[in-house]
Amino acid sequence: MGIRLWRWLAPVLLVALSARAGPALLAGAAVRPAPLPVDRTPVPLAGHKPCAAVQVFFDAGVGRDLDGEMRRVAAALADDPKARRVYTQTQAEAWVQFKELFGDDPNLVAQAKPTDMPAVITVIPVPRTDLSAYAAELKQRFPSAADAKPFDVDSFAKTLPGDNRGPACPPAGER
Repeated sequence: MGIRLWRWLAPVLLVALSARAGPALLAGAAVRPAPLPVDRTPVPLAGHKPCAAVQVFFDAGVGRDLDGEMRRVAAALADDPKARRVYTQTQAEAWVQFKELFGDDPNLVAQAKPTDMPAVITVIPVPRTDLSAYAAELKQRFPSAADAKPFDVDSFAKTLPGDNRGPACPPAGER
């Protein structure tokens, strides 16, 4: 057994030493990054900047309590092993964000009203989760949601011309 191990290890050591990487290369290869923290307690989206997530939308409907439905689904995601972080945005919070984004167009803001805004859950999944498949899963699992869509800044950035892409989204899924 020892001879077989040495036959495998000797070429690796030779390459590492010839690259002048030495023991640091071998030690670095054995060290895995720390796992990302998981906290599925729903918290408001404000102040967070997700860049790879799934967004679950609750659109306006006559007599529907969108914020209540959103909160019930967000609470249910606390047990979802694919969810790493869960952020919520009520209709009132979405209205504030809408006015901030489109404040320079008073006609657009005048045509909209707070009840036009959706309530939204933004779920940052654990690493290596297929966003499109997870969005489809959440839409099927929570039929009270109007839609669930992947939100991936890096995929969108690839469609931009030149070097306007900005930094890549980190493995944590938020900046």
